Amino acid sequence: MEELRSSVRFPIKLPIAVRTDMVGSEHAAETRDISAGGVLFNVEADMPVGSIINFSIAMPASVLGTPTDVLVNCVGRVIRSSEEQGRKSVAAVIDEYHFERS
Repeated sequence: MEELRSSVRFPIKLPIAVRTDMVGSEHAAETRDISAGGVLFNVEADMPVGSIINFSIAMPASVLGTPTDVLVNCVGRVIRSSEEQGRKSVAAVIDEYHFERS
């Protein structure tokens, strides 16, 4: 089965902080790839499909070609969650985002 994607994915590993709708629930994670519409990341916590998440990705200046790092704050939804080789993998669509310069 061929999978159709609407945007190009960039395989980049960056640390992210993921907050779920549970109060005080923040998890450290690492991206596997990023696109304009979503992100795939590894995390230790369970995140069921349909969960609303908030996450922040620190984009390094060296990657973006900007004078300073840029923090991208996002709101999204978990669309896929699986376990691969003992690691939890979560795919999320990005519904909203805004940039914050460091």
